Amino acid sequence: MFLISLLPIIMIAVFIIFLIVVLSKSKEGGESLVRHLYVYLVLFATLMMVIGGGISIFMATADLVNPPSYYQTYSDFKIMRQSEKIEGKQAVTLTEEQLRAEYEQLMEDERERQKENAKNQMIKSLGFILIPLPIFLYFNKWRRKSIE
Repeated sequence: MFLISLLPIIMIAVFIIFLIVVLSKSKEGGESLVRHLYVYLVLFATLMMVIGGGISIFMATADLVNPPSYYQTYSDFKIMRQSEKIEGKQAVTLTEEQLRAEYEQLMEDERERQKENAKNQMIKSLGFILIPLPIFLYFNKWRRKSIE
């Protein structure tokens, strides 16, 4: 477990040692290598952000179309309401039809809340596409020019 937590530090150290060795061998070639490495790292990071945003939008769309359906059962709802009466929190007794209507309203409110959360997640996920995509396109264009 301790070694896993040190893994990012070890990777960064290896990367720095690699850069030092390359830069010490050739000043001009090392700068070019660092420049290309930087461009490819930016391209990789922005591409991963765009892909992650796309996956997140897909998942939010699935939640919007078919909201998650973990709901309290009617029998659990009824027992909870009866326990509230025992504790004296509610003095009014409800009929079975009123309890059923209250339960249905609770379920509908939960479905609407899930749909609103999915819409909110879609908007947030668009940021993971719209912000890094122009950066990716710019660096990709710059990379193509440097190759030619």
